[in-house]
Amino acid sequence: MKTTTSQMEVLRAEEWKTRKVAYSTKILPWVEAFRKRRERRISHPVHDFLFEYYQCKRNLVAEWHPPIDVILEGQDAKEFLPNTNYSQNENGVFLNTELIAESVLNRIEWIRRLIESAQNRPIQTNCFGLHEWAMVYKTDTIRHQTTPLRLDRKAIEKVIESSTIRCSHFDAFRFFSEQAMPLNSIQLHHEDRRQNEHFGCVHFNMDLFKWCYKLHPWVSSELMLDCFFLAVEARELDMRASPYDLSDLGFESILIETSEGRNTYQKLQTQVGKKGRVLASRLLKECCNIQRAHSIQ
Repeated sequence: MKTTTSQMEVLRAEEWKTRKVAYSTKILPWVEAFRKRRERRISHPVHDFLFEYYQCKRNLVAEWHPPIDVILEGQDAKEFLPNTNYSQNENGVFLNTELIAESVLNRIEWIRRLIESAQNRPIQTNCFGLHEWAMVYKTDTIRHQTTPLRLDRKAIEKVIESSTIRCSHFDAFRFFSEQAMPLNSIQLHHEDRRQNEHFGCVHFNMDLFKWCYKLHPWVSSELMLDCFFLAVEARELDMRASPYDLSDLGFESILIETSEGRNTYQKLQTQVGKKGRVLASRLLKECCNIQRAHSIQ
């Protein structure tokens, strides 16, 4: 089996080691904090979501991987070879796109089409984060049971019933309470995701991290890191606008039941969406590069 590497950039040992250390310095404190909470059986209703809901393995998130179009020079690059997605030639060690599984290629195509559809759709900023409210509407099943609500049940019901719920994200909608589902402006289905996703949705922007992780190690770690921190920003906005009281964790609530709170939410929601659009373009480019590299093998 031969792989064409003549067009690939060669990273000298000091270059890729510097990038690896930079990645570890930024991501490991988050991985370690999550590990310690798990050991102590402590739950963080904001940040744990990025590991638990997305089912991320800590060791994989902690690993640095280069883009597919580079070769790692030096003897130390052999540390990557136990990962069977890597190969070696006279120039160094590299991710071998010949080895991409068909299931991964199918996932790449699905993600690419999803992002392209969202890029062609204007953002919506009139949902006001009501999906979290809809999840606790008229139900005794509370997702974050150890986190207090900042409003009583009647007040939450009043907010929901005096608002229009405009959730466009299926993975949020499916956690709505049974009573809240019919109140959404549209009834969402998994197969319709491509028709509804947009960059105003905090969960769609969080999912950029999920897609990077699901394509591990074929998507560069630098992109996954940037998407991780956008996911943190989006998740914090998500929960600050929720009916939960997060003051003990240092988060100030955004009172979306008021006009001032809704304006604040829209402003921050737009900022997240702009960042998400940029990162999604980078992810789309990497997906296309992977497909192209595989097709010319």
